[in-house]
Amino acid sequence: MSIDAKLVKTLRDKTGAGMMDCKKALVETLGDIDKAVDHLRKSGVAKAEKKGVRETKEGLVYSYIHAGGRLGVLVELNCETDFVANTEGFIELAHNLAMQIAATNPVALDRDSIDEATVEREKDIFMEQAKSQGKPDNIIEKMVEGRINKFYQESCLMDQTYIKDSDKKVHDLITETISTLGENISINRYIRFAIGESDPSNNGQV
Repeated sequence: MSIDAKLVKTLRDKTGAGMMDCKKALVETLGDIDKAVDHLRKSGVAKAEKKGVRETKEGLVYSYIHAGGRLGVLVELNCETDFVANTEGFIELAHNLAMQIAATNPVALDRDSIDEATVEREKDIFMEQAKSQGKPDNIIEKMVEGRINKFYQESCLMDQTYIKDSDKKVHDLITETISTLGENISINRYIRFAIGESDPSNNGQV
């Protein structure tokens, strides 16, 4: 079922839930916004986004070593209380995030964290590739925009497709855990080590 973007935005404004969660709720309820609101409230997602403004001063530094000991990740995951930091659900999230980082080696935590020069360099490459195909300017602009979005989806941890569930993004995984545990959760920073690399990939926020 096709869902109008304006309807998704209306539901987001009503509930504070993420755009993807709103769209899924509207699909589940055949576009009925009132039922979609109830659907989000029952799942707890509607409350999760609102928790995102609360400070996260507790948490843990989780270590993950891949089989064979040639690849490792440290990730600092924060929450509001030490109680939640010691729960199975929080530790499981830290583990899954560390595995994601190990598998995909993201360039940055999110779009705002990527160096502007890196983005401009990618745009220049995509622009030249499109021009070499002889496309008109208006088509080139759309092609570059689409490829930059794909670059973000591959390079930004929060935008990446979750390796254990292709229907989810990493930010969806975090939102679901916020909903379940009832506290705001944030990734502060991460670092990835691999044998043979001269410097570790320190791509998280510091």
